Amino acid sequence: MPGRLVAYLDSIKARDPAPRSRWEILLYPGVWALGFHRIAHALFNARFFFLARAVNHWSRMWTAIDIHPGATIGRNLFIDHGFSVIGETSVIGDNVTIYQCVTLGGTNPVNGKAGKRHPTLLDGAVIGSGAQVLGPITVGEGARVGANAVVTRDVPAGATMVGIPAKQTLVDAADYNRFTPYGTPCGDQLDPATQKLEIMRCEIDQLRKRIDDVIRERDDARATLRRVDPDRESA
Repeated sequence: MPGRLVAYLDSIKARDPAPRSRWEILLYPGVWALGFHRIAHALFNARFFFLARAVNHWSRMWTAIDIHPGATIGRNLFIDHGFSVIGETSVIGDNVTIYQCVTLGGTNPVNGKAGKRHPTLLDGAVIGSGAQVLGPITVGEGARVGANAVVTRDVPAGATMVGIPAKQTLVDAADYNRFTPYGTPCGDQLDPATQKLEIMRCEIDQLRKRIDDVIRERDDARATLRRVDPDRESA
């Protein structure tokens, strides 16, 4: 195998423990989809739009992955399983991982001008299964988008986003600087029930603090009233 292809297959093996060999990875639909896209993208840049679409159409039927010929994709993209959609003005950096049923979707053109309508994923980003990343936003280097999250705003580098709409969540230090399958570290800090409980605890603490403030204000007012008008306070 050519050296660049070997490096690509090894990059996938580093992110997926399932394959026993490089030959097995060659059967992955994401590998075929990316190969077809390289051809379609070259035709698109040469302005052979119909041929580019024809290759894209064949690729979609063969792999169940729809990558618009205009999308710009860096090295070592790993699309695991498939059923994903990547829009025309999407830009994907190096070593990005996208799991099944992901959409890199666009917004409506503004004032009739197409412009940049789809997301940009910087190097090392991980997009979990079922996630929807929408609009001309940027997902920072090493950022992780959890399963089924809906992202409509820029994501900082290294952040982990979960929920609808997606919000940044705290991640245990042990989960930093290592690859996280499906973009979602496993743990109680990402359990929706646990997160809801923590929010309720914070709200209770805030209410208690507010009650203490109100009681303090009442006591201060009574003390002031005693000094100013002792007779009224005794009455």
